[in-house]
Amino acid sequence: MFKKIITLALIATAAPAWAETTNSLTTGFDYTTGKYGGTDSTSILYVPVTGKIQADNFFLKLTVPYISVTSSGDGVVRGVGKIRTTTTTKSTTQSGLGDVVASAGYTVFENEQLMLDLVGNVKFGTADADKNLGTGENDYSAQIDGFYSIGKKTSLFATAGYKVLGAPAGITVNNIAYGTLGVSQKIGTTTSAGVMLDAAQSSSELSPGTKELTVFVSEKISQTLKIQAHLMKGFSDSSPDMGGGLMVTGTF
Repeated sequence: MFKKIITLALIATAAPAWAETTNSLTTGFDYTTGKYGGTDSTSILYVPVTGKIQADNFFLKLTVPYISVTSSGDGVVRGVGKIRTTTTTKSTTQSGLGDVVASAGYTVFENEQLMLDLVGNVKFGTADADKNLGTGENDYSAQIDGFYSIGKKTSLFATAGYKVLGAPAGITVNNIAYGTLGVSQKIGTTTSAGVMLDAAQSSSELSPGTKELTVFVSEKISQTLKIQAHLMKGFSDSSPDMGGGLMVTGTF
């Protein structure tokens, strides 16, 4: 799910602005709820702060999030799904620092229409596993991001990646391939809207793989400030049933 937050932050800048060299700070919230194949719902509030530094074709990003999880005790990890079950029926809320994620990328190809980025990500297991805020393990992933402009109003974007998951004690997990397909369309001088589909392979016997559809709309408030809202629908027991959020990006 971290990848989705970063993707949403990027596409808030409509085509053909992919190639702009800017530093940015993004924050906001993402709220999801779902039963993840069970009978009780798990609700997750995710509040990231993401900083990006870019120099020519090279960029660095760091996300430090706050996370709050309300559930009956099932081990549901954001972006992964259920990794353990419990017989507890009492609903509790746990919150704290989420998983810090560091990313580094390089633009390997760029012209007036097409841009390709190679990106490496490290998710540090800083979220408390005992509180079901994360797995407590590090994950490593590599991906290629592509952006293609059609005229001055339409952008197609896609991601293809592979993630090596850290395994919590007593739990078997699978390394997974994941991807995104989407389109963004300018519908006004300062307004864009679009849709994106995210999917990933099964990470464990309790998580059959994620499938999520997100629609979004963004508004460029000024030359240095953008705001974006999104709604999400899940189509897998590893995905939340629904969700939504709001992100604000400032450039400098």
